[in-house]
Amino acid sequence: MPMRQHRTIFKSTERPHSPKTPSSPAAADTLSALLEDLGAQPRDFDCIVTGDLGHIGADLLLTLLRGDSIDLSPVYSDCGSLIFGDEQDAHAGGSGCGCSAAVLCGPLLRDMHRGKIHRLVFAGTGAMMSPTSVQQGQPIAGICHAVVLERSEA
Repeated sequence: MPMRQHRTIFKSTERPHSPKTPSSPAAADTLSALLEDLGAQPRDFDCIVTGDLGHIGADLLLTLLRGDSIDLSPVYSDCGSLIFGDEQDAHAGGSGCGCSAAVLCGPLLRDMHRGKIHRLVFAGTGAMMSPTSVQQGQPIAGICHAVVLERSEA
């Protein structure tokens, strides 16, 4: 399958200078495009995981996709939310790189190796932080890339 051309997503939100909320529209765009390119539905995957949107960004992602008639909720998780849970006061997550690496290389790949997960979408999320953009009142651009990992039965 050919790679899709990149796009930078700028979407107005109530918190345009938070690094989590710009990542949610980028994740929504990327996941919607991935599902369309593959001719797939969320139920075709055992899990769909974003890097670190935290509770705030994850809720925004689900809301944006519901607007496009896509319901990820039965198979969706966010690495930041998985690490921090509901007990810790980390509404917007933590380090996207750290959360992504810890969850993907820990429980997700372990469950894939054990056969609990056969097909998953991993969508790394981030924000293109620019002090100049923020000082000029411009929103932060969100980015997302997604890969599909499949377990072979061989």
